[in-house]
Amino acid sequence: MRGLLRRRARHIGGSPPSPYPLLPLSGGRGLFLTIILAACAPADAPLPREPVAADGTIRIIAEALPLNPGNPDETRIGRFTYAGGVALTSEDTARLHGLSDLLVEPDGRMLAVSDEGDLIEARLVLDGAGRLTGVTGAKIRPLLGPDGQPLPGKLEADSEGLARLPNGDLLVSFEQRHRIWLYPANGEPPRDAPAPQAQFPANGGMEALSGDPAAGPDAYLTGGEDGAQLFACRLSGGCAPAGALERPGREFGLVAVRRLPEGRTAYLLRAFDPLRGNRIVLKIDGPHGEVDRLELARPMTVDNFEAVAAVPIRGGLRFYLLSDDNFQKIQRTILMAFDWRP
Repeated sequence: MRGLLRRRARHIGGSPPSPYPLLPLSGGRGLFLTIILAACAPADAPLPREPVAADGTIRIIAEALPLNPGNPDETRIGRFTYAGGVALTSEDTARLHGLSDLLVEPDGRMLAVSDEGDLIEARLVLDGAGRLTGVTGAKIRPLLGPDGQPLPGKLEADSEGLARLPNGDLLVSFEQRHRIWLYPANGEPPRDAPAPQAQFPANGGMEALSGDPAAGPDAYLTGGEDGAQLFACRLSGGCAPAGALERPGREFGLVAVRRLPEGRTAYLLRAFDPLRGNRIVLKIDGPHGEVDRLELARPMTVDNFEAVAAVPIRGGLRFYLLSDDNFQKIQRTILMAFDWRP
């Protein structure tokens, strides 16, 4: 959607104290053949104007986006109300790309991981009406391995899923070399966490990952993109198949999951074809089946969304969707907010 009328961009800076001390600071899969190849070998990105600061601080530019470029006043899809969206870029780094999962705290702190093994932390900016307008206080750093060094190359660093356990520990799922690592909240090196004993495609592994506090403090849910197979896991007991997600169609892959209050779960599913472009479904299931769904497709603002986060609001939940631009100029890193009050 590069031809959209460009609105005034916000240059936002600042740096709140890091809420994620466990990872010391430093420095989508493709949707058709050319993007598949590019995802495996990202295209060269322009060099930043200045080196990234020693503490990883970067400035992020946020360009406001309408829900529907053809009708900027449109703000609702069913019971979902559009609460703002922005396209994110940075002149300080060539690494703000390939973002594949997202966590957001009720106070606006956010954390994201990328296909190249980077971790981005920042704080969301809301206007007086509570609408998303930008991102501030951003820092970027590499995910570290057990040896304390940045992960070498895409085969090792292709992080896809991100979850937090009740004690603050983080879980990160990787594809290419499929595995789940636990990053302790106390800053100790990461270690292996139980992962499904399943055969995942090289570029279609555990995209979906969520803590599962209702099942236990060490419980989590993960799912493979192809076939949307789910697995229930515990640090103390390994992983077991938990069935396959009912999808809107076989062409949809599971790219993110979040456990919600009241026994509900949000699933983010993605499909693409050259004629229709990206199609996204945010599916909310309850104990007795589907509760609601949000569908995004042309002519709405849509891209290769791979991440979902949920935070409580009065009377419901706010969902944040984040897209993976695959390091491609024809795609964008888009963050959108939707308020859902069932």
